[in-house]
Amino acid sequence: RSRPGATIKSVAGDLGVNTETLRNWIRAADGSRPGAHSSAPATAQDGGDDVQAELVAARKRIRELEEERDILRKAARYFATETRW
Repeated sequence: RSRPGATIKSVAGDLGVNTETLRNWIRAADGSRPGAHSSAPATAQDGGDDVQAELVAARKRIRELEEERDILRKAARYFATETRW
């Protein structure tokens, strides 16, 4: 999304992941965006709020971890090009 015209295959190659893995991440990110239609099953009235709150917290943590991973990958790529022995 940050590189218009880039294909999933090329981005997956840059990240070093399988194309289907990246495609699943994109689908998951689209589902967790505000205003996106979620396919999550309806929860029961009893305790449903707890489950929803936990799900929201887990998704937030996943986004944070993915961002940290992306930063580390970029740093590793940078230092790999800087330290040619």
